[in-house]
Amino acid sequence: MVSRRRAIVALAAAIGLGTGSPCFSDSEETTPEVSAEDPDYLAGKKALDAKDWNAAIKLFSSAGKRNPRNADIHNYLGYAYRKNGKLDFAFKHYNRALALNPRHRGAHEYIGEAYLIKGDLKSAQKHLAALRDICSLPCEELTDLEREVARYIKKPAADRSP
Repeated sequence: MVSRRRAIVALAAAIGLGTGSPCFSDSEETTPEVSAEDPDYLAGKKALDAKDWNAAIKLFSSAGKRNPRNADIHNYLGYAYRKNGKLDFAFKHYNRALALNPRHRGAHEYIGEAYLIKGDLKSAQKHLAALRDICSLPCEELTDLEREVARYIKKPAADRSP
């Protein structure tokens, strides 16, 4: 009976039951010891929720000085910069997040959306393909980027970003 129970638990783990996430990744996207304890990281997330992009940039930049190898911090910095209209800085941080964790679902989604703002459908589709490889089952990041790419394609060429 014990070995049958272990087999069921192993199977459930293998297919992701009980993980709370329908998308599988080789590594955690968050470094818990940093995010759970860093007051600037936590305040930065609140600033994002409040759409206070300047505060989020300041707070995540401060957290990033203490932990420059945290992919989530770079992803959130990229997001705040993108929402603030500073695409060059957004790309810098998304690319850093992906260098630290090439399977970071959020960074693939957000950099894809940034490429659409820039008018670079081909690069956005590259990150969409990466999400299809990363997510064994549909995940929120994949669904969101698919939706944004479809919207972009439906737009008349004159309405697309440069």
